[in-house]
Amino acid sequence: MSLSSSARTLGLELPRHPSRLVPTAVAVIVGVVVVGAAAELPIPWDDLGSLPGQVVHYLGLMFSAPNWEMLPQALFETWRSISMAWIGAIGCVLVSIPLGMLAARSVGPVWLRLPLRGLFAVIRAVPEVIIALLLLTVTGLTPFTGALALAIAGIGTQAKWVYETVESVQEGASEAVRAAGGNTAEVTRWALWPAAAPALLSFALYRFEINIRTSAVLGLVGAGGIGSMLANYTNFRQWETVGMLLIVVVLATMLMDAVSGAIRRRIMRGPRVTSARKEHLDVARVS
Repeated sequence: MSLSSSARTLGLELPRHPSRLVPTAVAVIVGVVVVGAAAELPIPWDDLGSLPGQVVHYLGLMFSAPNWEMLPQALFETWRSISMAWIGAIGCVLVSIPLGMLAARSVGPVWLRLPLRGLFAVIRAVPEVIIALLLLTVTGLTPFTGALALAIAGIGTQAKWVYETVESVQEGASEAVRAAGGNTAEVTRWALWPAAAPALLSFALYRFEINIRTSAVLGLVGAGGIGSMLANYTNFRQWETVGMLLIVVVLATMLMDAVSGAIRRRIMRGPRVTSARKEHLDVARVS
């Protein structure tokens, strides 16, 4: 006996299968738009066959004999990019944490929360390169332009992470502070901030990792650092120096990611307890 006949015998009616018409129509429309947009692009499809060979050719020019004579200057510019990323991350975090907490549902009033979230959405919609180009007319071709662009561009995403983290905090501690007569500021200080601080610090370090990568891109528009050096030597077709710069950028980025990742894991998980330390704690509990 089938399931439908058994349901009819018991006087029950099985729910109908959901219609797939709307999702199918949406998928077809999206596919047509993507295909149409790709067809309008001036892509030389006949040259795609020679593309792998050209890539291999230029990789050979860059990495067959890198120009290590420019390594000291490359390291200096890399340090400048790291400094630019660090200053931008600090500025972004200092602004985004208080504004993000005010935008949280359990902290800020609705008349303040909604405009702040709208402002964050607008900032997220503008890329870092566009902000840097706008700042170039005011601050000039300096690393300060890159740091300021990184700070402003990161506020939208960083503040979003802040208020989402605050809103995800469990209500137990907040209810205890309110039951003791605490106001919104005291609830934020003694309940929300201690619970959200590890995640917010981890997000701050993650912002630094993002800025490390973005600072090289901002250098291409004249914001200074290793990106400016890379753009200059690329324009002059000095591929052996470009290869050396790429090696420095990749190694520096991997090193910063490893260090920042280790610190973030320490913040989120706490210090590691070695076997000797664990035995010492067990003995202390027994005694």
